[in-house]
Amino acid sequence: MKIKTLPIFLAFIVMGVADAMGPMSDAVKTQYELSNVMATMLSFFVFIAFAAFSVPGGLLAARIGMKKLLLLGLGLNAVAMLVPSLINPGFALLLLCIFVLGIGTTFLQVAGNPIMREVSGEGAYSRNLSFAQGFKGLGSTVATYLVTAISAIALFQNMGWRGTFPIFFVLMAVAFVFVAFVKVEESKPETPPSIASSLALLKEPVFALAVVGIFFYVGAEVCMARFLFPGLKGMGMDEATAGKFGPALFFALLTVGRIIGGVMLAKVKPRPAFMVSALMGAVGAGLLMTGNSTLAIGGVVLGGLGFANIWPLLFSITVEERPERAGELSGLMCMAISGGAVVPLLMGGLVDAGLNAVSFVIPCLCFVYLFVLSLKGGKANA
Repeated sequence: MKIKTLPIFLAFIVMGVADAMGPMSDAVKTQYELSNVMATMLSFFVFIAFAAFSVPGGLLAARIGMKKLLLLGLGLNAVAMLVPSLINPGFALLLLCIFVLGIGTTFLQVAGNPIMREVSGEGAYSRNLSFAQGFKGLGSTVATYLVTAISAIALFQNMGWRGTFPIFFVLMAVAFVFVAFVKVEESKPETPPSIASSLALLKEPVFALAVVGIFFYVGAEVCMARFLFPGLKGMGMDEATAGKFGPALFFALLTVGRIIGGVMLAKVKPRPAFMVSALMGAVGAGLLMTGNSTLAIGGVVLGGLGFANIWPLLFSITVEERPERAGELSGLMCMAISGGAVVPLLMGGLVDAGLNAVSFVIPCLCFVYLFVLSLKGGKANA
């Protein structure tokens, strides 16, 4: 592993801060006396930023370079974290800060995924991207833990739920400094891209299918995060057991799976690994559909390991098709993260209709699509 990959890994860790906005919603709801719908605006504003700024971020990366876009994202995130650190903001200002955090994190994703290719050694891109996603998962876990544990830290007790923001600010600032000093030789397109030229990439099936794949993958992951706990309780598990074998186990396995994937991809080609991962994810979700609590635990294990490496594998396979258009492709695929806001609505509808276990057909179908996609060949990583 090259030394200059380390600042990029640090940037991936701080990407996980945005994932802490969901768990923070409960504390914000109490503070501002909000409804459940209004409290979910914290995570909604993160997702909507991905939908609105991913493609412009890809264009900006192609013009100014991915390193500069990465620094811009870290700078925006630092500002977003600094404001609530200094003052107790009104709800509107807090939402503005979260929206800026969403924009900054969008830029980190758009730039971070392809820039890993530039700092990786020959044939190490998929492996390093899997490691990077593992670091992002670690960042998400730590950030989420801090949101719930901050009240126990004496230094931040008086700040309440705002106590995490100074810590997040310091992390962003440190990452900014480290990334600023890394040297990156970037491959850029010969002519500056436009929104039209970026969207024109979707006319090529290999890219359109990959973007849809990212949309379904993120949607399926958010479905698991949102509905595993109530789903397992609906299968007869008590609250403690459902908590143990639900999202906590799933996200732990995501992190472990990405680390394992980072090791295995030094020897295994990306496309076969993508095929196996998609099949494991589909079978895992299928086991949850049975409604049997024992099989469901097996489904969580298979699902967590199967879901783990889909993003880095599909992303790296797609970018290798046209590396000189990496910034634009990254923008298009990051825009598809909006699947996390759309796909769970379908599963939620099935749950509201009383189809508890059957509702897992939604993430299952998403992964059936990914498995079929993995069977298609490509110019790179065949």
